[in-house]
Amino acid sequence: MSVATAALASGYVISRVIKGGWQLAGDHGAVGDSAADMAAYVAAGITTFDCADIYTGVEQRIGDFLRAADAATRARVKVHTKYVPDLEILPRISRADVARIIDRSCARLGRERLDLVQFHWWDYLSPGWLETAGWLRELQQAGRIDLLGGTNFDTAHVAAMLQAGVRLASMQVQYSLLDDRPARGMTALAAAHGIKLLCYGTVAGGFLSERWLGAAEPVDAPANRSLVKYKLIIDDAGGWEWFQALLRALAGVAARHGCDIAAVASRMVLALPEVAAVIVGVRTPAHLAAHAALCDLLLDAQDAAAVNAVLAQRRTLDGDVYALERDRDGRHGRIMKYNLGDS
Repeated sequence: MSVATAALASGYVISRVIKGGWQLAGDHGAVGDSAADMAAYVAAGITTFDCADIYTGVEQRIGDFLRAADAATRARVKVHTKYVPDLEILPRISRADVARIIDRSCARLGRERLDLVQFHWWDYLSPGWLETAGWLRELQQAGRIDLLGGTNFDTAHVAAMLQAGVRLASMQVQYSLLDDRPARGMTALAAAHGIKLLCYGTVAGGFLSERWLGAAEPVDAPANRSLVKYKLIIDDAGGWEWFQALLRALAGVAARHGCDIAAVASRMVLALPEVAAVIVGVRTPAHLAAHAALCDLLLDAQDAAAVNAVLAQRRTLDGDVYALERDRDGRHGRIMKYNLGDS
């Protein structure tokens, strides 16, 4: 068993399975010994962590782990954080605001230079996103940031940043068997410009698992933010009966390979063009063995045919990357601020 690696740039190597941090920020249940969990993931070969400046306490948790770790561990670990200015500040954001948050992330993580900063902008109607991308580029040139990436930008806005001279190493996108929006335009743009996709939502917050196989459609409010947003995607992609057919197909593949549904769902995304890594939401080490084994799961044409027969019935989701989340029920979307996650 081994965890494969991928290069985002020359000399910058990540594990193809990334340990997500959103679940450590609250709303997903109790968190155990996060430092011990991080150490276990690193030991298993999952050496890349994802977090964000807005994930409450998560940058600090990772920083505390790294400060207590030995030099070899610190050298192995890559930390991908995000720069996510609040919706309310967008109309008046300044270069100083950007520098202050980047400095704060450096202090929390205990690093002079951030490995990868993934830029997100809540509302395209609020001006300043391209200028802000340029300020991040200036901080990169000043040595405060190694690589720049983005989170949940659509194809047109990524193209505009590239045209403006902002070089992006990666784009974090929601990409799963339920949601293939990145394949419509983002993948081709990424291929043309050497941008790698880092994919969250591959198990749809846990919906793509045995827990929901044969289960009745939930009628009560979902238990957490992940389930809220992915239930909406299920509704849009085909509804509950179609979703159950997909789970049955995935269960058949999982049984042939001695793994679980989540592993098959994530492995199929990992095999898609331009995908460098999948981000797995982690609150406890309960699924560590399965996560570490993902890259060794080899699916064949029979497996693909079984799943693709169901995917052929999937409804086309509206818009480009993150368009639904921006536009649901109004200008800013009913779940927009709850949808920047990595489960």
